[in-house]
Amino acid sequence: MSKSSKPTLTSTVSINGKTKASSVNRNGNISTNYNMSDWEKSVYDYAGNALKNDISKVNVLSPQVQQDLQSQINAYTQKGIDSINSTYNPMINSTKNDIASRFGNLDNSSFLNKLSAIEDSRAKANSVLAQDILEKKDELISNELQRRYDYLNFMNNIQSQITNNAMQYIQGVQSGVGSASSTAKQNNSGINLDTYLKMASSALAFAM
Repeated sequence: MSKSSKPTLTSTVSINGKTKASSVNRNGNISTNYNMSDWEKSVYDYAGNALKNDISKVNVLSPQVQQDLQSQINAYTQKGIDSINSTYNPMINSTKNDIASRFGNLDNSSFLNKLSAIEDSRAKANSVLAQDILEKKDELISNELQRRYDYLNFMNNIQSQITNNAMQYIQGVQSGVGSASSTAKQNNSGINLDTYLKMASSALAFAM
């Protein structure tokens, strides 16, 4: 007497009449399919391409970016120089006028002493400005890199969210057709995507 085959079990999830995920159990062999929408595929592929193309060069500043940053640094430097000049030039001119009106010339110790004190203060201000310029440069570079890291993190999160949504649908349809074996197959069905996302996350963390 031949052994009868087990009935075929099917499970589907539909949204607005369109099948989103389906699973079929034929004699204990379970196959599952997730129908990624055109929008999901477009976004998923875009995020994947961004990760693929940008991670390797996330810390590389192109000549154009360097030029843009240098322009900002130059503007910051000029602003600092103008501020120092507007502070100390009037002080020097005022001292000159005061000494000239009292002594008739600038070749005296009183003027030279005051001028020396002003120049010392100006030198300290210039030293502070030089340090500020270095810090400003570091800040601009850090902000540029952080913007890139945030973008890649966002792309990674997009892919992760789409993958998680797909796995939830897969879990739902597989639970409708089977057994412990369906759980095992469900776990296996996500290995490639999960591994890819972990690799992308690791690469992004290394780049940071």
